[in-house]
Amino acid sequence: MDDLDSLFNVRGQVAVITGGAGVLCSAMAKGLAAAGAKIAVLDLAREAACKLADEIKAAGRTAVGLPCNVLDRPSVEAAAEAVLQAFGRVDVLVNGAGGNKPQATTSPDKRFFDLPADAVQWVFNLNFVGTLLPSQVFGRLMARQQSGVIINVSSMNAFRPLTRIPAYSAAKAAVSNFTQWLAVHMAQEYSPAIRVNAIAPGFFLTEQNRFLLTDADTGALTSRGQQIIGHTPQGRFGTPDDLVGTLLWLVSPGAGFVTGIVVPVDGGFSAYSGV
Repeated sequence: MDDLDSLFNVRGQVAVITGGAGVLCSAMAKGLAAAGAKIAVLDLAREAACKLADEIKAAGRTAVGLPCNVLDRPSVEAAAEAVLQAFGRVDVLVNGAGGNKPQATTSPDKRFFDLPADAVQWVFNLNFVGTLLPSQVFGRLMARQQSGVIINVSSMNAFRPLTRIPAYSAAKAAVSNFTQWLAVHMAQEYSPAIRVNAIAPGFFLTEQNRFLLTDADTGALTSRGQQIIGHTPQGRFGTPDDLVGTLLWLVSPGAGFVTGIVVPVDGGFSAYSGV
């Protein structure tokens, strides 16, 4: 390979990011934009999506912010139509919408036996169905184009479930399995130039997990947060920018023969036995 620049070139590609205004996905959006991609920021919060798009444009890049409820197919279809009107095609879909909620989390005063089914269903739907629906809508466009890349966001919980978060762990395991299934389906049924992979972040401080990892009043690590740092060989939580390099590789031509994998970005957490 003589031209490494072309190997990892994403300039001019159109990237759609659901949950795009969130902590992790906003870094992905900015990273792809800095690499020359055109960004469609999709988020349930329209103002937040437009604000991020404005920040990207202020940096001299190309972006549009759009409202999108990933659990409502007509909303996803409306967003897809708006992206086509703005950019004419879709090359990359990042399924970043997801999260957890305290009501679906066990604690000393909230036993597993008493978790409300609607809270568990909410978490599962947001993470799994919220990945499936955009993959259907934007995947159809990629099938017509005979090319495209879908990146799902799984979690280290999908490899080894963590205590206290049964709904989130199960949902992310479903996302990982779906990633493998969809990779095979799109390659065999539509085009081998359509690739599907996932990123599995380790422990990053976000609004969804901050209540588990830090004390709300002092900001100090909880015992759970301390356990995590103690089991992460690199000795820290991830920062949003830590995901950008892996994302750029997976969406670039350099990963042209890579499909159906889930890539841990976890500071060594999954490699450490604890001793």
